[in-house]
Amino acid sequence: MFITRKNLLKTSILFPFLISCNKYSKTEGIYVSNNVPNNNEYDQIYYLQVNQSKCHVCHSCAEVCPTGIINGKDKTPNTKHTIHHYDACVNCGQCLVNCPYGAIQEEVSFIRDIEKAINDKNKTVVAMPAPAVRYAIGEAFGYEPGFNTAGKMFSALRELGFDIIWDNEFAADLTVIEEGTELIHRITGKINKPLPQFTSCCPAWIKYIESFHPELIPHLSTCKSPIGMLGALAKTYGAKKINKNPQNIYTVSIMPCIAKKFEGLKPELSSSRYRDIDATINTRELAYMIKKAKIDYKNLNDTEADPFLGISTGAATIFGVSGGVMEAALRFAYEAVSGKILHTVEFESVRGEKGIREASVKINGHVLNVCVVSGLKNAQPIIEMATKGNSKYHFIEVMTCPGGCINGGGQPLDPDNSFIL
Repeated sequence: MFITRKNLLKTSILFPFLISCNKYSKTEGIYVSNNVPNNNEYDQIYYLQVNQSKCHVCHSCAEVCPTGIINGKDKTPNTKHTIHHYDACVNCGQCLVNCPYGAIQEEVSFIRDIEKAINDKNKTVVAMPAPAVRYAIGEAFGYEPGFNTAGKMFSALRELGFDIIWDNEFAADLTVIEEGTELIHRITGKINKPLPQFTSCCPAWIKYIESFHPELIPHLSTCKSPIGMLGALAKTYGAKKINKNPQNIYTVSIMPCIAKKFEGLKPELSSSRYRDIDATINTRELAYMIKKAKIDYKNLNDTEADPFLGISTGAATIFGVSGGVMEAALRFAYEAVSGKILHTVEFESVRGEKGIREASVKINGHVLNVCVVSGLKNAQPIIEMATKGNSKYHFIEVMTCPGGCINGGGQPLDPDNSFIL
């Protein structure tokens, strides 16, 4: 059964943590390797693996794996699980958040590199937190699930030594504009790209298409993910605004997602002429860093992100939930095409918890058919229609994690799902 944010944290502190000088550190209940891959091996390593000594053969990981590459799915007695194809793993981390024994561990962590960068006075270290992080990190400090602690998170990042905070919600707004415009251009024939258009924000979804359905790559939006945009902007527009040499800017992506570590290392994310994203950590790792630094999170004053790349709209905020990208893009497309202000802000029919949701939206007399897929396992019939060329949809959002980024593999764990406390 997939974990949701609804039943998270019933205790004041999520999990004890400890600092280790060995290969693995325990960060918020998960053992994380201190390994940082070289650029040329980013796609030849495991980002997740099963610790055989902790595996109880309960099959939870195999049952939730969207690609079926965890062995033992046939429930063979006493066969320890393992992720046996790194190239077919989409790095979503749903196996990790659903394992009740803490047997899944992360194989990549940039924490030590980030700490070195923070201590290097020649580096300008930029924090780039995603929308979903601010709604989950508070759980590690006793807040109720879903409580927005953005102001305290920004203050904690400054206490940790980050020089600049540029909010990924800014880039989410850019994605709304770019993806909505591209959809309009595909429908009107201004660009020669096929329909349906799939969203391109989720790195696990992108890796799945690249690995299993490369014939659908032309259907993916050509837009980078929000963090892909923000990383490039930080070392171009942002660098000019703060009068810093981009060579000395160190960008840190803070995500609810393990797959973002893979994405940040992809060679195509270098349009700034540097590595656009230098390091990526998830929500659990940020909580660990805050606790390690003995920062009193609850008593921090609320602050805001820094100017230039730190402002955003409500459209960016809803990116973290399934249907949020679709709703934001639809709102933009409606106003761009009709020239009218959309008084009914929410397209309620595209939000929710069902695995597949669809809606039809009328714009200037034309009907736009859209679909939202929550959970990669639910995407197969939608993919088959697109592959056969008989899809009725114009625009399809796919998020690998059920419920969206808010339930990402890098988010705080549910103590009620654990036998290891």
